[in-house]
Amino acid sequence: MGYERIDLEVTDGVAVLTLNDPKTRNALSWTMAEEMGRALDDLGNARALVITGAGKGFCSGGDMSATPAEGSDFGEMLYQGLAGAVNPMLLKLSKLKIPVIAAVNGAAAGAGAPLALLADFVIAGESAFFYMAFPHVGLVPDAGGSFTLPRLIGKARAMQMMMLAEKISAEQALDWGMIYKVVPDDVLQGEAQRLAAKLADGPTVAYGLIRQEVQAALQSDLETALEAEAQNQRTAGKSKDCAEAVAAFLEKRAPVFRGE
Repeated sequence: MGYERIDLEVTDGVAVLTLNDPKTRNALSWTMAEEMGRALDDLGNARALVITGAGKGFCSGGDMSATPAEGSDFGEMLYQGLAGAVNPMLLKLSKLKIPVIAAVNGAAAGAGAPLALLADFVIAGESAFFYMAFPHVGLVPDAGGSFTLPRLIGKARAMQMMMLAEKISAEQALDWGMIYKVVPDDVLQGEAQRLAAKLADGPTVAYGLIRQEVQAALQSDLETALEAEAQNQRTAGKSKDCAEAVAAFLEKRAPVFRGE
């Protein structure tokens, strides 16, 4: 399956999805979002996913050069593109049953910021920054920004990012607890690959259930979260990976997980 604005490679259980539209600094156009959605259905036997950007930036935000269809207007075009392409892709990404890593190189601006922050682990290069630039063009956060940011960093800092549109450096994002790690730019991709390989060798069933638990807990009360944990623990406890871990413990050896 060919792609025009992204690249997808799966090697040794690790999928790497690269936003690749250099002329727009990897703007999240409707075409790119649709291709990303298709790619998420095409991960094959991948047990971990890395999302990154080609060139000097992760993602410059929405494609502001898009033009409305005849008889429509800019606002309606934005709604149709978000509802028809971007939002379905983001929901699909959130429901993946494998760990997701974002390797953020350069700018994660506009929709690019919440896209990166949907990952389980965000590793940023030292020159990376997060920039919710929406007010500068008279728009509001999208791509899940209004949902994700307050939960990650609290309302006060989220409003600082969303209304004052201040650029947040990689180091500041780390200090706020918004991302997992900051590394030198020249080792960013290698660091992301190493983490992905480690996760791909782990108990993938459990990892997928952990993703589901955390997302459910963020949207529910304690009673619901406890029940979800119990249900997921039952599923994980029946997995072959769990049986292997128990056997390895009793036999005093390292477990070999197969994602089953």
